[in-house]
Amino acid sequence: MFKALGLSILISFSGAVFAGGIADSHAEMSGCESCHEDGAPSDDGAFENEACASCHGPLKEFDSDVHNKHEGALLCNDCHVVHEEALAKDSCDNCH
Repeated sequence: MFKALGLSILISFSGAVFAGGIADSHAEMSGCESCHEDGAPSDDGAFENEACASCHGPLKEFDSDVHNKHEGALLCNDCHVVHEEALAKDSCDNCH
């Protein structure tokens, strides 16, 4: 319940939150290791995707059709540009 509420709030303010960069806000928690194994990016992004799911939950548990429709088809970082100042929704144009 609290994850869904937090996600709803985050999505409501996503323009402001994501404009500063997702990586910056996560690195403030515990450095690059909060998302990357040993602080270094993986080759395929699988470790990072699991790191997202370990905190935020799997896509199928989100109260969002956008996330549910992409379960098993995309990794989190396919849409959420974490090391650039960009909105997650801007990534939709890459496929749609």
